[in-house]
Amino acid sequence: MKISAFGHCWVLRWRWVLVVLALAAVPAGLSAWQWQRGEDKVATLARIAAWEREGAVGLARLAELADAADDRAGDERTAAVDGVKLDFEARWIAPMVWLVDNRIVDRQPGYDVVIAVEDMDEVRAAGSSGAAPRAALVNLGWIAGEGGRDTLPLPAIPTRLRVQGVFRTEVTGLLLGANVEDHGRWPMRIQQPDPAQLAAWLAVPLAPGLIQQQQASPFHIHYQPVVLPPERHRGYALQWGLLALAVIGVALAASARREPARPGEIAHGQP
Repeated sequence: MKISAFGHCWVLRWRWVLVVLALAAVPAGLSAWQWQRGEDKVATLARIAAWEREGAVGLARLAELADAADDRAGDERTAAVDGVKLDFEARWIAPMVWLVDNRIVDRQPGYDVVIAVEDMDEVRAAGSSGAAPRAALVNLGWIAGEGGRDTLPLPAIPTRLRVQGVFRTEVTGLLLGANVEDHGRWPMRIQQPDPAQLAAWLAVPLAPGLIQQQQASPFHIHYQPVVLPPERHRGYALQWGLLALAVIGVALAASARREPARPGEIAHGQP
């Protein structure tokens, strides 16, 4: 196919058109993905801000909010309580401590310290009613790794503590290999704090998420709701979009030939 316009002629062969479109589709797809990531970050920050205005709650109220969303689909049900602010007196369920591997803070390798806790208000209520209190996982923050991979740090966990943090339901990602290194002793090294998997060590119901402690922790708090702001993702989306356009532009420039033609004329023919 030949297209003539503005004194130039573009000879298009379908085989090369398909190749160019396939090459441009890669950065175009990455552009769309980055843009969606930015929109997801905007939604996450807005949701956390909305729960911040609602005020902090305990584990019992968190369970009520989760139960109220039971009529939704799985992802929507967990997202309904994502970002809830929590503040309650807690009791550590000893001796359970999980160390989340590969956490780098200030260029130093270490671990995030995750424990299971119970809400003391529920513990007191359970003493009179006989009902089992609920439990939740709490990320208390970061501890440096010392002594190499064969030696795990032994964090000192207070028996009672004040949990003040944000509840996140998106806590798992791509996992390569086993998640838990169970050598029959605590602490245990894990790759990600998966509540569904760690619930096997508990005899009480476990909240479907992770509380990120935000203050009053014996460890270094480094959690941020989003690592890259939405504006950064939009910038990346623009860069990838321009690259997709550049691929098409280069292909058109390479196939252009000078040919006398009336402006606006489009002629079709086999080259």
